[in-house]
Amino acid sequence: MNKTCITAILAAASLSFSAGAMAQNMSKSEYKAAEKNIAAEYKSAKANCASFAGNAKDICIAEAKGKEKVAKTELKTRYKPSRDADYKISVAKAEADYAVSKAKCDDRAGKAKSACVKEAKADLAQAKADARAQLSISLRSGIKALEGAKFVAKEQLKTSEAKTTTTKEEPSAERVNAK
Repeated sequence: MNKTCITAILAAASLSFSAGAMAQNMSKSEYKAAEKNIAAEYKSAKANCASFAGNAKDICIAEAKGKEKVAKTELKTRYKPSRDADYKISVAKAEADYAVSKAKCDDRAGKAKSACVKEAKADLAQAKADARAQLSISLRSGIKALEGAKFVAKEQLKTSEAKTTTTKEEPSAERVNAK
């Protein structure tokens, strides 16, 4: 096996990790259309919040903004895929949930409100930590898979070299006896 073949094997292995992200790639016109759709959905959701009053309206608007932020993040990661796309989406969802939880805490007063806000902050921190851990795991698994592909390529190279050296060696004893 020559170096070109090894390079091809390693390239195939590395491309297999990004195949899922590549499959979601979209054109610029599709991106713009989806972006307009997200904006229209947000305006519609915000208009629906007009029927509420007080804190209920604030919660409704926070939910609409959160959905818009998550949708925009998902759209951006589909348009320009990256290794940390899932992380970005998880963080956007956590921040949206935090905004809604914080708005819901405004219904309370005093110590109950403080406890509610602390719980919302703790939930946000936990969600971000979970997202970082998941990103770290996925990166490590990708590295291990790449190392495995390199190992396989090296073993195939060794096997290939061993076959070429055995064919170039002196004739076997059976051939000598046959003569």
